[in-house]
Amino acid sequence: MLEQGWPLSEKAQAEIDEKRRKPSREIRVEAMREAVDFSQLTSTRGGYKLVLIYPAERMNHVTANTLLKTLEEPPGAVRFILATEAVHQLLPTLRSRCQAHGMAWPTAQELQQWLSGDGRDVGPKWLKASGDRPMSAVRMAASQGDSKVWANLPQAMRGGDASLITAWHPRQTLDALQKLCYDLMALHWGGEPRFFDMQDLPTPVPGMRALSDWFQALTKAVSTVEHPYQAGLMNEWLSAQAAQALKSIP
Repeated sequence: MLEQGWPLSEKAQAEIDEKRRKPSREIRVEAMREAVDFSQLTSTRGGYKLVLIYPAERMNHVTANTLLKTLEEPPGAVRFILATEAVHQLLPTLRSRCQAHGMAWPTAQELQQWLSGDGRDVGPKWLKASGDRPMSAVRMAASQGDSKVWANLPQAMRGGDASLITAWHPRQTLDALQKLCYDLMALHWGGEPRFFDMQDLPTPVPGMRALSDWFQALTKAVSTVEHPYQAGLMNEWLSAQAAQALKSIP
């Protein structure tokens, strides 16, 4: 809700302001229970009520199962909209109870035109870095600044140089390293890089065994990234891990 600029409840806002809780990366079961309770109240105007769940893939299993019970026996005058860019991450039991509607993805020209409007300074490199997700590109440009940082990242990681990512949250570092590993895997199998420009990637491409082991290590690190680690030390450790993988002999 904070990312979208949506207002929080007074209690939640007060707890965040007083640093008694952190913004959650998931849709918590308490929020879903409130939404379900709202859906079961009779509308004062006798019309339909809409409940938007976005991004729906951030529901954990407990939250999703709480919604599932309502979808199985929905109140009459209510509609739930589950909006997501990763429908495959939703529980199959949820998907089977919903009507699917796919949205057309904008063309590269439309994306770049939108990004260059309203004074936004977001170049094509950040759009590529985001996987053609314009809002992610805007956030990356705002938090990471000059796109040269992204271009220089692969070679810096090959040398174990963490200076480019000193101020990054480990979550940003892991996201970038997973994208780098993905692109190198694609190159290994004769594909095209998705997130980095070809000329920015290190050569030679490491062997598949090293890349596979590295990707598994990154995935494991993602599961604990919200733990209270010292960010600088974690970024240095991730850089050293990257250097080991990128210097491996094919």
